[in-house]
Amino acid sequence: MKIKQISIFLENKVGHLSHVCKILSDANINVLNMMLADTQDFGILRLIVKEPGSVVKLLEANGITAKLLDVVAVCVDDQPGGLQKILVASETAGLAIDYMYAFPGLHTNTNKAIIILKYSNLDLAISKLEELQINFISLAELVK
Repeated sequence: MKIKQISIFLENKVGHLSHVCKILSDANINVLNMMLADTQDFGILRLIVKEPGSVVKLLEANGITAKLLDVVAVCVDDQPGGLQKILVASETAGLAIDYMYAFPGLHTNTNKAIIILKYSNLDLAISKLEELQINFISLAELVK
């Protein structure tokens, strides 16, 4: 089950991240999850939000370079070894993970954690992981 992630390219300069966050705040947009990876010259801010398509339009209208990418969200046991199940399933299926990040403590009442994964061949990854009975999470479930 694919979900949309927003990727925003930022120059690695003071105030650029704050500018993006102010645009979102002023539009009353709640960020469900965020991850920032950087290099010396630029960063990639990855966001999960309720209405990603409209958020990308808002950002672009404000001069921010943003695009939508498909990722998957999976549910794992929030305990030592929980992530290992996904890694072994990916390895068994011959799937390389491009990158991943977590929703720490998102499902504290159920002792579950959410991992966001980006695979090069997402359709194949979904098919293989479904065969291995990995639990996917929809955007609607993340927004709850």
